[in-house]
Amino acid sequence: MSNKKAGSKGLISDFKRFTPLLQNLVSKDFKVKYRRSVLGIAWSVLNPLLTMLVLTAVFSKMLRIQVDGDFATYYIVGASLWNFFAEATSNSMTSILGSAALIKKVYIPKYIFPLEKCLFSLVSFSLSLVAVFLVMIFRSNFLPAFPSFTILLAPVAIFYCFLFVCGMSLLLSALTVFFRDIIHLYSVLLTMWMYMTPVFYQISMVDGADPVFVFIRNIIRCNPMYHYINYFRNVMIYGVVPSLKDNLICFGVGLAVLALGWVFFRKTEKKFILHI
Repeated sequence: MSNKKAGSKGLISDFKRFTPLLQNLVSKDFKVKYRRSVLGIAWSVLNPLLTMLVLTAVFSKMLRIQVDGDFATYYIVGASLWNFFAEATSNSMTSILGSAALIKKVYIPKYIFPLEKCLFSLVSFSLSLVAVFLVMIFRSNFLPAFPSFTILLAPVAIFYCFLFVCGMSLLLSALTVFFRDIIHLYSVLLTMWMYMTPVFYQISMVDGADPVFVFIRNIIRCNPMYHYINYFRNVMIYGVVPSLKDNLICFGVGLAVLALGWVFFRKTEKKFILHI
């Protein structure tokens, strides 16, 4: 028990000690991302807006995909959370390998690197919410439940998703050190994952007793990102207070994946130096 207490105290002490480094790394990533860009940080708002306009034209106007309420708002709310997940996990995956030179020279807790990528993506996601609110205000005539007090629950959805993102990032960053093929496989998996997540369609599109539809529905409902995006849309667009079951699923999955990622990362991190 005393060893566990000492370990947790050491972990907290390490985290406090390297918090300035964490902040500097996030700041550095921002500078690198927008270096020599005329519009700079404005792209965090413009990019989701322009993507929303294109995909709304394709899926809503050309392919006639129908959703409850306004398609543009439905898409940008779901896509903003999905992009946070995709960006954070993709960047975290190579965070240890990309910091090999630093890891070999000085002592830095290795979890700092995937965590920094998650925090950087969280800040980017926070900026993209400006675009989300602009669309919601502009399309408010098509949103009968907007504005609603349930928007105050949006940070809860983001927190649940952040737990899941951190867990996945720790797991992927550790696995990539030993199996570099994951870098290439994950991009394919991420594309499949996106299509199994109702970002630009509703799960009601696969209603019916057909075995194929039943199979697809079951896969979607086992997809954690479906639950996080559904939670986020409910509080942002539909004015629905998530049930206790929704909260338990989102928090439970996030915590379980975070624990799994943390345990795996800590058990394998001592071998990183032999493979980076």
